[in-house]
Amino acid sequence: MRSNPFLFFFPQASRGLSLALPMALVMAATGCSSVPLKEAGTLSSYGNLGAPKGKLSKSRVYVDGTRLAPAKTVSIVPTTFAFSAATRVKSDADRTMVANALDRALCISLSDKYQLVSAGQPADLTIRSVVTDIVPTNKAMAGVSTVVTVGTGFVLPVGVPRLPAGLGGLAVEAEAVDSGGVQRAAIVWSRGANSLQNNPRVSEVGDAYSLASKFSGEFSRMLIKGKEPKGLDISLPSGQRMKSWLGGKPKYAACDAFGRPPGLMGAVAAKYGAPPQWTEKKPKPAATY
Repeated sequence: MRSNPFLFFFPQASRGLSLALPMALVMAATGCSSVPLKEAGTLSSYGNLGAPKGKLSKSRVYVDGTRLAPAKTVSIVPTTFAFSAATRVKSDADRTMVANALDRALCISLSDKYQLVSAGQPADLTIRSVVTDIVPTNKAMAGVSTVVTVGTGFVLPVGVPRLPAGLGGLAVEAEAVDSGGVQRAAIVWSRGANSLQNNPRVSEVGDAYSLASKFSGEFSRMLIKGKEPKGLDISLPSGQRMKSWLGGKPKYAACDAFGRPPGLMGAVAAKYGAPPQWTEKKPKPAATY
């Protein structure tokens, strides 16, 4: 076992490799975790939300495109956790990492249209997000999945998909209110990791960390368009977004409050199952500009 260069990262995973490989070959590759929509009572109103929609991501949304149109500045209040969600994650540092990933993705995406200002500063729109539920990732199964996928990639044309077991998930609710405190957009959202689209990462919040950016992408797209988005977003990312995702200086200093993406190093680490804690960068104060 020591001859495999990847197994020293995953001592628990290596013991189950001989059983995991045949399991991976016969189990359905489309397995995913199920995370129901969950309200935490933090939105100023739930009465405007539409009926639940979606398959991979489930959501109830409300957007007032007419009143959103004049907005030019946005402030993002740091994401918090509902008590029931917080108790499902042991480490406060892990909760902070997931919250930062969500806010950072939201800040970078919204920079395509809006000027982002620091939390607490006057803004046309203020965004508040709350994690309402987390399904922890099973670290041992994530390790086994990584070994199987990476290991088989050396002997097969493609690696075996992630094992559909021990998958994590995330649920979030968020709203955008105007300067008078009136709700102009809101969303209640949930999504579970699946075997084909989410790399296994050996961390209790590995899937939640990945899914945080999925949520931010959907909510920011809705705010930018001023309407409920339909279908996949196939548009090319802007130059500022690409620069930021690669770990560069964001368009607005306010986004540095949530740290910078780990860039290519993070992408490589994710491919090989490394915990996001290994490559996540600490937030930089906006005053460094």
